[in-house]
Amino acid sequence: KGYTSDIEKRLWEHNHGFSRYTRNKGPWKLVFQKMFDDKSEALVFERRIKRFNSTSLQNLINSYPADIYPPAD
Repeated sequence: KGYTSDIEKRLWEHNHGFSRYTRNKGPWKLVFQKMFDDKSEALVFERRIKRFNSTSLQNLINSYPADIYPPAD
């Protein structure tokens, strides 16, 4: 869960140990993304979903069509 302007780079960094919070906890794959018109909107959404429990997160992920976010390798 987080904000970025370069999702591919962020995922690569998580999977290659460049983030101390996610190091040794992967491999990571993208299961959901949402685009916003401005950074402040994105950060408000990020704060909101960081408080979600696992059921709420799964419901959010399931609320979007699967073909938009194909499984990562």
